[in-house]
Amino acid sequence: MENTSPQVPRGFRDLFAIDLDVRHRMIEAIRGVYTRFGFEPLETPALEYAEVLGKYLPESDTPEGGIFALRDDDGRWIALRYDLTAPLSRVVAMYGPQLPSPLRRYQIGPVWRKEKPGPGRFREFLQCDFDTVGTGSLAADAEVCAVLVAGLDAVGIAPGDFRVKVNNRKVINGVLDRIGLARDDTPEGRSQRLSLLRAIDKLDRLGLEGVCELLGEGRMDESGDFTRGACLLPEQAGPVLEYIRSGTCERAEVCARLRGLVGQSEVGLEGVRELEVMDGLLDASGLGSERVVFDPSMVRGLAYYTGPVFEAELTFKVEDEDGTVRPFGSVAGGGRYDDLVERFTGTKVPATGASIGVDRLLAALRASRRIGTDHRLGPIVVTVMDQARLPDYQRMVAELRGAGLAAELFLGSGGFRKQLKYADRRRAPIAVIAGGDELAAGNVSLKDLRLGAELAAEITDRDVWRKGRPAQVTVPRADLVAEVRVMLERS
Repeated sequence: MENTSPQVPRGFRDLFAIDLDVRHRMIEAIRGVYTRFGFEPLETPALEYAEVLGKYLPESDTPEGGIFALRDDDGRWIALRYDLTAPLSRVVAMYGPQLPSPLRRYQIGPVWRKEKPGPGRFREFLQCDFDTVGTGSLAADAEVCAVLVAGLDAVGIAPGDFRVKVNNRKVINGVLDRIGLARDDTPEGRSQRLSLLRAIDKLDRLGLEGVCELLGEGRMDESGDFTRGACLLPEQAGPVLEYIRSGTCERAEVCARLRGLVGQSEVGLEGVRELEVMDGLLDASGLGSERVVFDPSMVRGLAYYTGPVFEAELTFKVEDEDGTVRPFGSVAGGGRYDDLVERFTGTKVPATGASIGVDRLLAALRASRRIGTDHRLGPIVVTVMDQARLPDYQRMVAELRGAGLAAELFLGSGGFRKQLKYADRRRAPIAVIAGGDELAAGNVSLKDLRLGAELAAEITDRDVWRKGRPAQVTVPRADLVAEVRVMLERS
């Protein structure tokens, strides 16, 4: 057989220890926030029936578009979940009477989207969802903003490096009613409105000129791919562009501007009133406009949102693969979706929530060089100086592990120098060294690898080296664990 080229499918990637360590710490920090706010964990399968995921796919209404799908043994379409919200709606429909109401749940797990990959955008990525199902109270929506702020604070994003943006889908629907766009209760109106929402949602990436093209006939990108637009008339596009520009000021002022833009639209005025209520709730939570802003240009692309929508974006800039410097953009998002459970039960069940994208956060921190140096501490490495004494070395490892310390026995081949090189590569803080003579005398040597590296870098005089803190000490074998602890604390 010919050799197969080792490669990862486009949009997927391997994660090594340095990334996984940061990712795990992020997850635990976010999990702690969710728990503090009273959310409980839930897990659902990676695969769902395609009809459970519904017609609200990222870019298509067919199983082949936007999701990875296949036919089950019975011929039904099953698909990898593209988010954690649709599976939640299925759980609520299945187990509703057995669940507390409101249901406050969080779920952390991978999702898969068959979309065009890009910088920081993958086809498999981890989401950290939290949702409140069973209440229409705007306090639940304001709480989403508080959780997003607390979550990003918890993973170490500085307050000035992110902001949470809020809008209300009812407001944009009011603007569209005002310009005479067909209602979304018809296939044509629904398709046109969704195209318009997706056009506005691309403002950060394409700029105002690109959005203008997508509000009209459409846009061709650099690769020659053409995206059909919302086909608005010029007199219709004008108010939409005015709506997009109505942000960038205090929340109360944004609400006042939006009142003028929705005119007499009942649904639009309802959306403005909801934003005004949320403004007061956010103030009561200590979240001013410097942390949570009302941004009419943020609409979220998915069709199932029915009210307030949310997005957390990083404001610091990173360099693209082509050298372009730009703001990194969104790392979390969500909204209110009061109609999703109704697909199963025929009854509206109000719900709201959001998701923090840990992999997006990880990509942003790496692209901005906020992480990169590997400061992780590896295991203590017990070297093997005499193969005949292997049981003695194994006992040392067992004692260290029994004391709660990470330790491993060198299992490779090679002499002392190779073993120390291995220990350095493993980021071992200490190497345990014991030859036959030392063991016969009841002793072991401990080499402080971190201190040794510091001394090697800072001290050039051999006498000063010997008189300073020793990088290697010989201790009684019975004191192995105690002396290792002392060395770790000293370092």
